[in-house]
Amino acid sequence: MKQTIRIENIRIVQHAVLPRCDMLIRDGKIVKLGQALTDPADLVIDGSRLTALPGLFDMHVHLRDPGQTHKEDILTGAAAALAGGITGVACMPNTSPAIDSVETVRYIREKAAQTGVDVHPVGCITKGLKGETLCDYAALKDAGICAVSDDGRPVECAETMRTALIRAHELGIPVISHCEDMSIIAGGIVNRGLASETLGVKGMDRASEDYITAREIILAASTDTPIHIAHVSTKGSVEIIRQAKAHGVKVTCETCPHYFLMTEEAVLGRDADYRMNPPLRTEEDRRAVLEGILDGTIDCIVTDHAPHALEEKADFAHAPNGVIGMETSLAASLKLVHAGYLTLPQLVERMAIRPRQILGLPQVQIAVGERADLTLVDTDYAWTVEPEKMHSKARNVIWKGKTLVGKPVYTITDGAVRYQDMDYNV
Repeated sequence: MKQTIRIENIRIVQHAVLPRCDMLIRDGKIVKLGQALTDPADLVIDGSRLTALPGLFDMHVHLRDPGQTHKEDILTGAAAALAGGITGVACMPNTSPAIDSVETVRYIREKAAQTGVDVHPVGCITKGLKGETLCDYAALKDAGICAVSDDGRPVECAETMRTALIRAHELGIPVISHCEDMSIIAGGIVNRGLASETLGVKGMDRASEDYITAREIILAASTDTPIHIAHVSTKGSVEIIRQAKAHGVKVTCETCPHYFLMTEEAVLGRDADYRMNPPLRTEEDRRAVLEGILDGTIDCIVTDHAPHALEEKADFAHAPNGVIGMETSLAASLKLVHAGYLTLPQLVERMAIRPRQILGLPQVQIAVGERADLTLVDTDYAWTVEPEKMHSKARNVIWKGKTLVGKPVYTITDGAVRYQDMDYNV
């Protein structure tokens, strides 16, 4: 339900840091920005310790709905997003059934309609994610997809991928590639090197990611079409993308907080919560990914939010890959701001503005007349990550037990408070 909300003495950060002011939200929109506003309101928020950011957008999440709702569903996934200050997501198509039909797209959009989160389905590149027959992109676009991907698997045939790039581009649909050569992976479960040797398990060689990253860029260059590379984790892929951008290839990419903040050493304790795909890599890779974020080679910070049930993660050797991240992504990424690597506006660029640009979605603006879609953050709020308090159904969070600094305390969409941190004393 829409409310009249007055936020007092709030700092606003978008493309720049603006002076503190008051904000009035009415009928779902920002109607006033000024000093010492006295308009009556249903809710008054003291913003003197808070910063207003445009609602964040996570362009890579797995909501597991339909078909895998014991792990997550659209409602719990949306709740997790709001708790992380995320007001829009692109959900990946490896559901059951996969998002390769108009009916499945409509199901997701209809179920998400009342969550307060803009949920944009990503359609499959190929039917059933099998890498064979291309989907009907025009029909999927009309139903409401924002991009296509076979995420969770690569499109193994280069000619199939080349044709997909051409057809999607003709319709203005972004293509997102999961860069992994399955023949190189060959059953690996952690990074090949220290992790695989110490644990005595099969490793995932970085050549798998680098090879398909290079292939996709060659295909994009030859067809003069855009390509978006998912979850970059290696030094090689960062450099390949950097060089491609320098030569005018229409390539964009993303990474996740764990790839620039953690290394393969985190998995040595045999806790499957630290297993994901691609895996945590070396310190050299971590530094390269961080440098890619800083110099703009890497466009976006996403989560690859991948929920699994507790029992599924119990057996290290046989657990599925994936970690959840929507409720911690902003807090973890604020480490870059606190350490002086990025400014807060630069972080907003990577977590709110660029993802929407790449997907061709409308931007969120904190300005008079705009829809009230924002998150109020205390950037100095220290809190301990407690898995049992997660809004997600899953508990496979890599920051468990750790203290992070900075947290959304209110998330507002369409002029209504959709999330409030009840443990926070404003």
